Amino acid sequence: MKLSIRRAGERGRADHGWLLSYHTFSFADYYDPEHMGFRALRVINEDRVQPGRGFGAHSHRDMEIISYVLEGELEHKDSMGTSSIIRPGEVQRMSAGTGVTHSEFNASRSELVHFLQIWILPERPGGKPGYEQKAFPEAERKGKLRLVASPDGRDGSVTIRQDVTLHTGLLCTGEALRHALEPGRHAWVHVARGQVEIGGEQLEAGDAAAISDARGLELSGRDSSEVLLFDLA
Repeated sequence: MKLSIRRAGERGRADHGWLLSYHTFSFADYYDPEHMGFRALRVINEDRVQPGRGFGAHSHRDMEIISYVLEGELEHKDSMGTSSIIRPGEVQRMSAGTGVTHSEFNASRSELVHFLQIWILPERPGGKPGYEQKAFPEAERKGKLRLVASPDGRDGSVTIRQDVTLHTGLLCTGEALRHALEPGRHAWVHVARGQVEIGGEQLEAGDAAAISDARGLELSGRDSSEVLLFDLA
């Protein structure tokens, strides 16, 4: 197994006052030629947005964008007419396609929003912009890896336009989760909360690991933890 660790403290950091953001891969003013993405995975930003603040209307194209809220509530509006609130346990997928304008806002007067902003390159450019949002209860993620995004929307997951599956799981101390990898597939594991061990390496919150040349992987909980696992071509 080829295992490469990306430590939380090595990520790019941007503090705008209203927004504190950590960039796993190169993003905006943070450029690191050694970390431009992993396979089709292009962006994982860990964002904390202060109360009453947010991202004003801005445009994207040719990107599959996933928002995964860890704390608080994130208000979303876009040029497709969508208006929604994203809460912990929910997954939002926005396909930018030929172009979409959107805004994300923390409407709370007292609580911050803590969420992961994930970008995945689509299989091909263009296509009609689209939006999808689904809830995945804790019971479906405790002690297991729950499929939450896939190319075909199977098992109730949101649909993304790329050969990538995203799984999320909640682990207790001493609990282990296993994931099989088909030949030629790769995995990226991001620890959202807690501590997990993989391949003899301990990962803390914000840490990530790239796995290649393996038949599968095992995640062992060293604390009450939350993980995201990407299975990529």
